[in-house]
Amino acid sequence: MEQVVEVTDLDAAHEVLSAAYARIRIASGRDRSLMTMTSRMLGHVRFDRISGRIGFEATGEPLRNYVFGYLESGLLRHSSDGEDRFSRPGDVFLSAPPDRPFAAAIDDPEASMVVLSQAVLDEVADGVSFAGCRPLSLVHAAAWRSMCVHLRNEVLPVFEDSPLVVANATRLLVATTLATFPTNALNETCVDRRDAHPCTVRRAVAFIENNAAKDITAADIANAARVSIRAIQLAFRRHLDMTPMSYLRRVRLSCADADLRAANGSVTAIAARWGYARPSVFAAHYRAAYGVSPSQTLRSG
Repeated sequence: MEQVVEVTDLDAAHEVLSAAYARIRIASGRDRSLMTMTSRMLGHVRFDRISGRIGFEATGEPLRNYVFGYLESGLLRHSSDGEDRFSRPGDVFLSAPPDRPFAAAIDDPEASMVVLSQAVLDEVADGVSFAGCRPLSLVHAAAWRSMCVHLRNEVLPVFEDSPLVVANATRLLVATTLATFPTNALNETCVDRRDAHPCTVRRAVAFIENNAAKDITAADIANAARVSIRAIQLAFRRHLDMTPMSYLRRVRLSCADADLRAANGSVTAIAARWGYARPSVFAAHYRAAYGVSPSQTLRSG
């Protein structure tokens, strides 16, 4: 469900933004203001859109979460750790490190924001944090923006009640964000290499096959195998030549095949049940694995 808030003065804007991001103090601004903020959740990720005729300068307490954004029009300035970062239309940005005080200034913005918690990031890459507030390149920024638009405008309205689709979409967004901005991701350690043995893979495979219908993460798989996320990823690469999440997708595809053979719903419903928002992607993966289309299997069941 989308929530919409419209305010017509700086005091009300102060309350809305403080509640959404972090407590701020407005130092100066235009008295006559209009701001609209819409918010929608995708699992544990929040999509915001801020627009209006409003301008102010403010200081803020640490944001608590990572707040990424895309500026469509207007101007934004964020300052933290002695660095001023100006965003202009077309720019993708990370507002500020979540554990640092910051300052900001806005001028008639129209911006889309994505709010990610550290817990959501840790489900994909344990302990990772971002080492910079600018994308690695314009190509990375464009891919990230395209992903956000697809999830908010196409996936959310249709699949918000399909848990595996939402989970897959969330992890795809996190992975794309990690690839877009510089991080502190470390290389594998000696402990990770030591733990990446066949017993680790067997424990992980058993967990995946027993829980494929649930919303499980790379962190869940690593915990079940009693190793770190890096160790489980290394173990799967070393012994199965794939990632843990790729193996999970393969198991879910096998479950979808069983549903098709049992005529347990339409192709679209079965695809969504096993985590596919796009039936066309499901059909391509299914044909690559089984040599026929899902509809052919369903008809012959």
